[in-house]
Amino acid sequence: MPAPELAVVIVTWNVREMALGAIRSLYDDLNRSGLDAEVWVVDNASEDGTADAIRDEFPAVHLIASDSNLGFAAGNNLALRQMGFEGGRETPRTVFLLNPDTIVLPGAVKAMYDVLWGARKIGWVGARLSYGDGSFQHSAFAFPGLAQLVIDLFPVPARIYESRINGRYPRRLYERREPFPVDHTLGATMMLKGAVISEVGLLDEGFYMYCEEIDWAMRVRRAGWEIYCVPSAHVTHLAGKSTSQMRAESIVHLWKSRMRLYRKHYSPAKAALARLLIRLGMRWKLHELERRRSRGGMSDAEYNALREAYEMVGRL
Repeated sequence: MPAPELAVVIVTWNVREMALGAIRSLYDDLNRSGLDAEVWVVDNASEDGTADAIRDEFPAVHLIASDSNLGFAAGNNLALRQMGFEGGRETPRTVFLLNPDTIVLPGAVKAMYDVLWGARKIGWVGARLSYGDGSFQHSAFAFPGLAQLVIDLFPVPARIYESRINGRYPRRLYERREPFPVDHTLGATMMLKGAVISEVGLLDEGFYMYCEEIDWAMRVRRAGWEIYCVPSAHVTHLAGKSTSQMRAESIVHLWKSRMRLYRKHYSPAKAALARLLIRLGMRWKLHELERRRSRGGMSDAEYNALREAYEMVGRL
């Protein structure tokens, strides 16, 4: 069979009902789009019956049930390889990586697709995101610098969090509803031309969780492609439901990935300074953790897990 115009990949882990909702909303929108599309789901060894539920309700889905939790990058790559990427076969014209904690709103897929293929230089687009209560969520970011590490690790004035210093794009750009260029979109919605993936390669599986989309975007931008956010494409993002199941472990994954990103893409001096900032930041977080515990309201289990996570990151 010929490769489709669009292949969608969703990687799941223990979010059965949410994933089913995401797939329902996706199919509803695909049916409106008129695109020749197929859906792939990689289940990362969920223990809540996700794979069986998807198999029962959506027999047309290309389901890959992994026997281990591969993480985000390797999970997506598993589907991409089966589509033919790195295999020398004909591949889909377009690939859309979608989080399972999303609701695709009407018209989103076609809006992204049209912008992606509306200009030769555009290689990647992402949707405008909102939280489950409808409130604004930043959907795209500038590449991280040392300033963003400081903001993440230490107390700063509240206004700084929403600024360009912290990699945020002004809300007015989203409100105009016109596509605008960005460094990278959030990994919840990433639609790329198949030719871009063939050129720059798959996701780097050295990033088990977090920063994999930033690394990918850096490679895509370095290859000369442009990345856009498409505000007219609206997706609800329920945000981090898989990672919230393992908070302390997620902290370790986050900072391991950030350190890997700095080693891979920045000068040795900048990477060394980033490591120093992270080490100092973990000391600060341990100090704040002790203060929180002294005020009460924190269980011993939460305290011990967070302390171990901060100490582990500080030693990395």
